[in-house]
Order: sequence, then C-alpha cells, then structure tokens
Amino acid sequence: MLSISTVAIVFGVVFLAELPDKTALAGLMLGTRYRPSYVFAGVAAAFVVHVSLAIAAGSLLAQLPQRPVQAIVGALFLAGALVLLLKKDDDEEEVKAPADQSFLKVAGAGFMLILVAEFGDLTQIMTANLAARYDDWLSVGIGAVLALWAVAAIGILGGRTLMRYVPLKLITKVAAGVMLVLAGFSIYEAIRG
Repeated sequence: MLSISTVAIVFGVVFLAELPDKTALAGLMLGTRYRPSYVFAGVAAAFVVHVSLAIAAGSLLAQLPQRPVQAIVGALFLAGALVLLLKKDDDEEEVKAPADQSFLKVAGAGFMLILVAEFGDLTQIMTANLAARYDDWLSVGIGAVLALWAVAAIGILGGRTLMRYVPLKLITKVAAGVMLVLAGFSIYEAIRG
C-alpha cells in the first residue's frame, strides 16, 4: 500500500543527497548542449533502472533479521553522511556529447552517462537502505524516482541559477545531517531491538 509519508521522506533524503552529485552537473552540461526534453528522457529512464535495482537489493535486505539489518543500514547511512561531508568539490564527470542530435542519440547519451555514473552511487545505496528500512518497495521507489527526476530536471533546466542562491556546500551539509539522523535512528532501533 502506498504511504505518502514514506514517499515524502524518501524524496527528501534522496533529493538532498543527489543535488550536489556529479550527475546533476552532467545533466546541466548535456542540457545546455542539447534539447532538454531529449536529455531528460534518457536520464529519467536510467534513474528508473537504478531505483529498480536498489529496491530489489533493499527488498532482499528486508527479509533478513531486523536487528542486524538496522545496524547495517545505520552504518551505511553513517558512511553516506561521511562521504558527503568529506567529498571534494572538484569531482566532475566528463560528458561526451553525441554528434547526432536526434532523440535516440541524445537520450541514449543521457541514459548511458547516468547508467554508468550512478551505478553503486550513494543514492542507489541509500535507496536500497530505505527500501530495507521501510519494507515498502512502492513508496520508496516512487519517492526515490521522483527525487532523482527532480534533481535531473533542476540540473538540466536551471542548475546554474539555483547555485547562485543556494550554496552547494550548504545543500551537502543538510543532506549529510539528514543521513546522520537516519543513521542514529537506525542504530538506536538495532540496539533497542
């Protein structure tokens, strides 16, 4: 059954974690060179694949005994927060632009870029953790996909403008803070049993 509160929590966590990621910058670069709707179509499809894989992994974790899973989820959230806090600002992805600007070529370039760049990425691992935590694949999947699509749209259509008003370091610190809270909550639940 769909839980709007779970969708909202997952959306917020994944959105904040993905916003400072290199894929938003890659989407921005492709969006300035090619038709934004073509780029978004490819990027959006790649994110659906990634979320599906993460949900499958998280659903398997949800079948394990809850105390060890909560401890692992807490440790992974803690690791994710540390990755965000210790991340260097010079991480940039090189984007190879297709010479042909047809829908298939541009969408395919966006799809392949995100498929490769996001595999095993922090937000994919976080989505698997959230799927294990909530044991609600539909709500987690919808929240994660919508968050990733929102970040992609922002990156493609207006990333430079957003960065003028909201510093990337602030977004990163807020995302890390949210993940620290989730880590603490998960570890507390693992200890409490």
